[in-house]
Amino acid sequence: MGGCCPPMDLFRSEPMQLVQIIIPIESAHLTVSYLGDLGLLQFKDLNSEKSPFQRTYATQIKRCGEMARKLRFFKDQMLKAGLPPTKSRRQVDLNVDDLEVKLGELEAELIEINANGEKLQRSYNELLEYKLVLQKAGEIFHSAESSARSQQRDESRHTGDDALDTPLLVDQESSTDPSKQVKLGFLTGLVPRGKSLAFERILFRATRGNVFLRQAVVENPVTDPVTGEKIEKNVFVVFYSGERAKNKILKICDAFGANRYPFTEDLRKQAQTINEVTGKLSELKTTVDIGVSHRENLLQTIGEHYEQWNHLVRKEKAIHHTLNMLSLDVTKKCLVAEGWSPIFASKQIQEALQRAAFDSNSQVGAIFQVLHTKEAPPTYFRTNKFTSSFQEIVDAYGVAKYQEANPAVYTIITFPFLFAVMFGDWGHGLCLLLATLYLIVRERKFSNEKLGDIMEMAFGGRYVILLMSIFSIYTGFIYNEFFSVPFELFGRSAYACRDLSCRDATTAGLIKVGPTYPFGLDPVWHGSRSELPFLNSLKMKMSILIGVVQMNLGIVISYFNAKFFQNGLNVWFQFVPQLIFLNSLFGYLSVLVVMKWWTGSKVDLYHVMIYMFLSPTDELGENQLFSGQKTVQLVLLGLALIAVPWMLLPKPFLMKKQHEARHQGQSYALLENTEESLQVNSNHDAHGHEEFEFSEIFVHQLIHTIEFVLGAVSNTASYLRLWALSLAHSELSSVFYDKVLLMAFGFNNWVIRIVGIIVFVCATVGVLLLMETLSAFLHALRLHWVEFQNKFYEGDGYKFYPFSFVLHDDEDE
Repeated sequence: MGGCCPPMDLFRSEPMQLVQIIIPIESAHLTVSYLGDLGLLQFKDLNSEKSPFQRTYATQIKRCGEMARKLRFFKDQMLKAGLPPTKSRRQVDLNVDDLEVKLGELEAELIEINANGEKLQRSYNELLEYKLVLQKAGEIFHSAESSARSQQRDESRHTGDDALDTPLLVDQESSTDPSKQVKLGFLTGLVPRGKSLAFERILFRATRGNVFLRQAVVENPVTDPVTGEKIEKNVFVVFYSGERAKNKILKICDAFGANRYPFTEDLRKQAQTINEVTGKLSELKTTVDIGVSHRENLLQTIGEHYEQWNHLVRKEKAIHHTLNMLSLDVTKKCLVAEGWSPIFASKQIQEALQRAAFDSNSQVGAIFQVLHTKEAPPTYFRTNKFTSSFQEIVDAYGVAKYQEANPAVYTIITFPFLFAVMFGDWGHGLCLLLATLYLIVRERKFSNEKLGDIMEMAFGGRYVILLMSIFSIYTGFIYNEFFSVPFELFGRSAYACRDLSCRDATTAGLIKVGPTYPFGLDPVWHGSRSELPFLNSLKMKMSILIGVVQMNLGIVISYFNAKFFQNGLNVWFQFVPQLIFLNSLFGYLSVLVVMKWWTGSKVDLYHVMIYMFLSPTDELGENQLFSGQKTVQLVLLGLALIAVPWMLLPKPFLMKKQHEARHQGQSYALLENTEESLQVNSNHDAHGHEEFEFSEIFVHQLIHTIEFVLGAVSNTASYLRLWALSLAHSELSSVFYDKVLLMAFGFNNWVIRIVGIIVFVCATVGVLLLMETLSAFLHALRLHWVEFQNKFYEGDGYKFYPFSFVLHDDEDE
């Protein structure tokens, strides 16, 4: 490591090493398990040329996958039964083989219970339907018989005197041929009510009207034995004649999902059948309830151990997946592992290897050795719950190259500060602070719950929002705004009105009667006609100053990167000309702004900067701030013009010279000290013997130079968004306060006042606390990613993903 300063955990990524571990077969499983518990080793796949099915431990992974399937089946069954898995305090020691047998037994038992339960439930539902058919069809027959008897009685009254005809009819009926008598049959059952009209119509058409259909409505929905769903149904009775008609009716019943049940005309048998069905229903109900109770007990038993079993299966699968990444030694007695680990973790890894060898009773311990490689190591920053969210903001742009300066160190302060410059209102800041404190106080509860997408993001960035709210309160005190209302918090105003027309006048209507307001903006500016021009000027110049300072910080960090990687070319031909160019123009502008504030001059800075380029030799006249300003401007302009070819020309030629010297054997020592981007740009392979493409290097440097020169202007202008969003936030807040709240309280009506308060609260929360927060957040994000980080941050590294059971559990969830 270069540099003289003490190491910082977050400023540069942890020093990494490529290690090789030779593990005896008998202790391999336990070794990988202990390394997974440690979580500080990222394994390399040494079998990348093999498919997953050709690897050594493919069978074990398949077994784990099958156990995971059984556990998912158990979870689905528990959720359907309304019995979610519970965490049991009692831990049971189980190995994977015993667990596999136990899961198989439990699955077989649960499948058998489900199958028996379904059969019993289907039988129960069929008997329930049969009982309904017996009752409703009996009512149909009884009503038909009653109407027939009453009709017969009516006819007998009219024909009672005509007794001579009766024997003749009897003789005629008795003399009829039995084979020619019409035999009427009937079918009974239930049909879904939604299909009953179509069922009746099809029956009529299929039999050409030679059927008689009667239907009775079942009041309550019936559970269908086939589908298990509750459906509204009708009981039907179909009378027909002939076998052909019967066959047609049976097919139509099957097509319409109508369940048929036997029915007898004999009243005694009907009553007897109803009694039998009622008895069977009672027995089945008891049996079904016992089965459901037994199933629930089994699922509760599974639920108590589900989390432990699931963790064991996931852990076992992860171990075998990692073992598949290891190569088998030629003797087939050892496994060879390679991977990246932080240097500080060497002792912990060796202790884990020794413990695994001892616990597995291995006669030979694992061999740990460090390999030397030119491969770029992964990037690993040790973060905590406070710094991790800021690191995520940086990583979303790109993961830092190995050991380059980490912008997250500065982002912790600059990001919430730039947000607050745009969101400055200590009333709104307090609202954000209270909401964030609620998330932090209930941190433990929320971290164990599944939250919605938006809530999950807010909870993950709770410490970012905490600092954003604190800085917003600070800038709110500077702007002196509490929901757009000013307060004399730090003393009395320094100004007083000269006359009654003061509020409609300019600053000429105000006279200074006391000392300058000690902190922030004097409250007298709010509401005056000169408020907007004054705040525009203040915030615009402040945005330029903040932008120039942050861009200079980025350029200075590029110097520390170049010194750390011992790259002198980047120091002299990147850092120095960039610093000169930026400060010759916009650094000078910042100095002029501060001098104008200090002296109270009325110099037009627009005129000064424009004519510095257009007419650098002209006299400044009334726009001169200090003596010798013209000479200073000519020198700065000359330095800015010199800085452009300084950035462009020397570096490609010097890189070519270094390359030629290196391959002529004159300067092998430079190989380690050469900039890594040189290796990327010249397409180095592992040995670095291919040709040096000077044209590509020159074009790349040309693009880099043009990008910086144009970016210096555009990036500085981009910081004006701080002024624009701050002004928009202040004006929106003022509109909601004046045009909603004050206007509502201008009416002597409590209903209007209450409505005004509700509208004001909704507008403040919806627009200012949600939409404006998101807007300011995104703009602060852009300023960091584009304007700040592009001065020094390459962000072309890759993250360190160690093998860890904690990470595997989080991914599965």
